Amino acid sequence: MSSSNLEIIKDLYAAFSRGDGPAALSLMDPNIVWNEAENFPYADHNPYIGSAAVAEGIFFRLATEWDNFQVIPAEFHDAGETVVVTGRYNGAFKATKTPLNSQFAHFWRLRNSKVTEFQQYTDTAQAARVTQA
Repeated sequence: MSSSNLEIIKDLYAAFSRGDGPAALSLMDPNIVWNEAENFPYADHNPYIGSAAVAEGIFFRLATEWDNFQVIPAEFHDAGETVVVTGRYNGAFKATKTPLNSQFAHFWRLRNSKVTEFQQYTDTAQAARVTQA
């Protein structure tokens, strides 16, 4: 079961890399609970409940407020029902034209081959400087 969870999360990042929001959302439980890191600009609606809230509150904002926003995974850690991914965010915030290059840790919880929970950890001070510069 855990190796399939790991493959699901790898597929999720592949969808992110292609900019394929519908494919990414298809891997999530319709009632997913999504939490951005405390003090991250998009934590303003934590928790996002449901895939529609994630699509509107996260994916749409990333697509429209950033130039070339990338989520670049470096390591995947299989912990059974939880998969932890570390990596970096890259992109430039359109309103300030300021680049972001920030490390992240993502915690994904899965049940029945669907992502049910997400928790982000990242450099929120850098994100604040980039979005408010």
